[in-house]
Amino acid sequence: MGPSFSRLGLAAYPRGVDLVGKFFSLVNLLTLAFVACALFAFVDALIRRPDAFVAAGKLTKPAWAAILGLCAVALFYFGFWSLVSLPAMVAIIVYFVDVRPAVRGLTGGSRGNEGPYGPW
Repeated sequence: MGPSFSRLGLAAYPRGVDLVGKFFSLVNLLTLAFVACALFAFVDALIRRPDAFVAAGKLTKPAWAAILGLCAVALFYFGFWSLVSLPAMVAIIVYFVDVRPAVRGLTGGSRGNEGPYGPW
């Protein structure tokens, strides 16, 4: 027989490795990440000027705020593996990839190395 784990000071797994629990921990982390992204996008949409959305040819500011707010709620309540969450994740990705850069380009959100009185 060999040395026991308890005498060596090593903890043995009482039931073996719990792969199902680790998988659902990963899914919970993904859900939390998407909820955080949805909340960030929601706040970002709220602080942008309303005319910038229209000038960029996108939906209006209240429409995007409502969509992103519903996305955050759907992901929070239904989780990552739901049919309700799939359109929510697509809407969040569309906001980050298409809408946010267009609106930031019109409102001067990425000014680079310019301060309030010019370049520094």
